[in-house]
Amino acid sequence: MTRFLDLVRPAAGTALISEWLTGTAERSRLAADTMGGEWAAAETPAGRLAQHVFLSTDGTGLLFYAQWTSDEDHLAWARAHRAGTVSRIDTLVPGIERPGLARTRLARSVVHDTERPVGVYVVSTVAVDGDGLEATVAPAPGLLAAHVHLTPDGEQAMVVAEWTDAASHEAAAIRGVGYRRYTLHDAFEDDRRESGDPEGITGSAG
Repeated sequence: MTRFLDLVRPAAGTALISEWLTGTAERSRLAADTMGGEWAAAETPAGRLAQHVFLSTDGTGLLFYAQWTSDEDHLAWARAHRAGTVSRIDTLVPGIERPGLARTRLARSVVHDTERPVGVYVVSTVAVDGDGLEATVAPAPGLLAAHVHLTPDGEQAMVVAEWTDAASHEAAAIRGVGYRRYTLHDAFEDDRRESGDPEGITGSAG
């Protein structure tokens, strides 16, 4: 799978992370593919640089990772278009639970291994002032890199970690730190599409 830093857009002023709980792998894939179709058909919103969608390895949901130039640009789009987009998804996949959107910024990346490929992404939320954050990014067998995203109040961190495989993460999992494992399903890179780069199109990214 693609390494996380290859997904990062330096011009992004905000990284939006949101989870959809669908209940089954089939419903997750249908929701992800339908959203990809919405992105492809719609005009590129001002300020959106990239959207990436991940499928949970347990089949219960998906994760969206969106990069925008600013929160203001995203909010302007959301006020005008989000309700219609979500309504069309819910018609095909009713009953999706959406716990909420986290507005974050990528604060730092701790890279331990640049050579091996990613087998699984692990996303966890930890308090900044506790021991959990440093333990989450510390070297461990199979941990390739950890990317720390801070919430606006600076009190919580959402860590996107790259692991060689689920077994390595399972062996090193930290007690008391919740997590969910994902694989990258789709990449929709607006800045590349606007520049004519053929890589900036939707399609399986796994």
